[in-house]
Amino acid sequence: MHGGASELGFSALAPAHAMAGAALLPLRMSHTQFIEHLRHAAASSRAPRAGEALHGWALKSGVASHAPVSNSLITFYCSLSRPLLAAAFAVFEDIPAAARDVASWNSLLNPLSRHHPFAALSHFRLMLSSYHCAVLPSSHSFAAAFTAAARAPSVSAGAAAHALACKLPSSDGSDNVFISTALLNMYCKLGFTSDARRVFDEMPHRNAVSWTAMVSGYAVDKCSVEAFEIFRSMLQECPSEKNEFVTTAVLSAVSVPSALLMGVQVHGLVVKDGLVGFVSVENSLVTLYAKAEYMEAALQVFKSSKERNSITWSAMITGYAQNGEADSAARMFLQMHAAGFSPTEFTFVGVLNACSDMGALAVGKQAHGLMVKLGFEMEVYVKSALVDMYAKCGCIGDAKGGFQQLYDVDDVVLWTAMIAGHVQNGELEEALVLYARMDKEGIMPSNLTITSVLRACACLAALEPGKQLHAQIIKCGFSLGGSVGSALSTMYSKCGNLEDGMAVFSSMADRDVIAWNSIISGLSQNGCGNGALDLFEEMKLEGTAPDHITFINVLCACSHMGLVDRGWFYFRSMTKDYSLIPRLDHYSCMVDILSRAGQLKEAKDFIESITVDHGTCLWRIVLGACRSLRDFDVGAYAGEKLMELGSEDSSAYILLSNIYAAQRKWNDVERVRRLMRLRGVSKDLGCSWVELNSRVHVFVVGEQQHPEAENINVELIRLAKHMKDEGYHQTCQPPFVEEVDALGASCEEDQLELKSAAYS
Repeated sequence: MHGGASELGFSALAPAHAMAGAALLPLRMSHTQFIEHLRHAAASSRAPRAGEALHGWALKSGVASHAPVSNSLITFYCSLSRPLLAAAFAVFEDIPAAARDVASWNSLLNPLSRHHPFAALSHFRLMLSSYHCAVLPSSHSFAAAFTAAARAPSVSAGAAAHALACKLPSSDGSDNVFISTALLNMYCKLGFTSDARRVFDEMPHRNAVSWTAMVSGYAVDKCSVEAFEIFRSMLQECPSEKNEFVTTAVLSAVSVPSALLMGVQVHGLVVKDGLVGFVSVENSLVTLYAKAEYMEAALQVFKSSKERNSITWSAMITGYAQNGEADSAARMFLQMHAAGFSPTEFTFVGVLNACSDMGALAVGKQAHGLMVKLGFEMEVYVKSALVDMYAKCGCIGDAKGGFQQLYDVDDVVLWTAMIAGHVQNGELEEALVLYARMDKEGIMPSNLTITSVLRACACLAALEPGKQLHAQIIKCGFSLGGSVGSALSTMYSKCGNLEDGMAVFSSMADRDVIAWNSIISGLSQNGCGNGALDLFEEMKLEGTAPDHITFINVLCACSHMGLVDRGWFYFRSMTKDYSLIPRLDHYSCMVDILSRAGQLKEAKDFIESITVDHGTCLWRIVLGACRSLRDFDVGAYAGEKLMELGSEDSSAYILLSNIYAAQRKWNDVERVRRLMRLRGVSKDLGCSWVELNSRVHVFVVGEQQHPEAENINVELIRLAKHMKDEGYHQTCQPPFVEEVDALGASCEEDQLELKSAAYS
């Protein structure tokens, strides 16, 4: 005997007890009896040990080299719950080349195609090289080759196998449904649906598997209409082939809002033909209605289901989360747990996404605990959702902890979740550092990664990193349509580079409302109000309907330019022309327009006419304007309104105090300051930053810890004096300076100038 098991020594395949077990077997056994024993061994709970004992007997008795025995051994080793492929290979190698029949090759080819597609393709090529030994591939050989090509994936290998299948007759004489179905399934999985359809149309006979494969192919390719038409053709030509599998496939294909009517028709057929009892069909119906944004119907199917499983619950949870009903998703998750169903990874992703949207940290932590208990914590897909949940709930430390456990995994979703988390929590520089690390690791970013990093650059006004990212976008072939183009345009605009921002916008082939909003906002924020309004009119001419954010940007442009009448026109146009109900942001813009224009009484009357709850923000706008315009009566009224509403904005107390100080109402000054202390309101120090040599330098008001503090102070004093010499005068004192001076406190001239400069 040569090679294989004999050279490795039997101990390499089975322990000594296997040989001992072999001694207990009959001394004589026919090939048929041996194969029967092996079949029983495979079904045994002690399958590996029993099979190894039989293998030992075959080696000892000298029958292991006979093809039927060897083929059975290969099949046995490959059929174990944990296939022993090394042992199967060794058995195959022990079969003399001339004795290997097509079953010998297929016994190894079939399992390899499922678990190791590249090895399967190599094995198939080796089989073809043995053609001179009269080994002709069978339909099962080609089916395995097609499966391997689809799993690899390898278009060239699949096409070559297809050409060979057309050229050679299969050894079992089948020019059959089986091989054609495997072929069309391969083309579907490789994304060549039109080629799959050509194979399907040329099939002389079709079975349920053929119809299901074609419908599934269209479902994966998101071709709802084509999938539905194939399903309808099947009902007309072969109604007996209808089963739960093809029904599930067509329901998957029509699970989009635009195909809801087709889905309802399939649902009616399901009820009529009694397929509603299959849990897979019921789960598909729940998913259908959830993806069509019709959760009431999904809930009806769920409640009527008698055979719910974890997938049914997960479909409902995911549906609620994706349709913005985060509280219902969280509640459904708790009900699922109480009902004793074990969540899947999809369940956890759904509930964690819901917790992210609603900020439900407590439920998210419960899900995390259960996730750890059930062993899902290290699943990358689940971990990404967990990182995202903690980040959106403000627990950036927990998000970092989760990320660090798997940071060496090259999964773009996980890295993107962490980068987006940094941005959402204001850790902008950390987001840029993490992206640089991701790039160094060679992980290709997604559209969401790019938009998150561009947002960080925009918030930091970091133009150079933004330009580098723009170059990478071009290099990697990202489309400038959609979110990437909009984020890039916004970045340039926020960095003050309107020329490049407009260039990006102009290069976008398909501009959606987000793209228009980005450039209109950029023009408005950079003092180009007329340009912003002109673009808004152009947007309407192109047929893009404005949304709430568009009108915020337009009203901001009117505010910056002092266009009161035009502001009123656009504000009223929202409801009149576009049926958009004004939100708090739109009311804020109108108050700002009136306040900047000096129409403070009109602003006050407008606020008091608003019926929606507006909290403190509108009065705060008026208060700030009153301080600048020195309208102390309306300012005091607005400030006292803020005090009544329990404002926690420190600037409101400071502005009101300064207004009273300017009127020399010292009792009111002391009252406001005392109220500020009692409520625990503290002033947030202002800060600014500048990017220099790819580093962001941050400066905080009154800071003396900066390494260049002394030089900075000298420069501030110099600039303040220079401003005085040029005729500029300070329009607002630093907080409480008026009170301090009025009460007789003294300070040196340079110190006061430094303090004023620091607060400016």
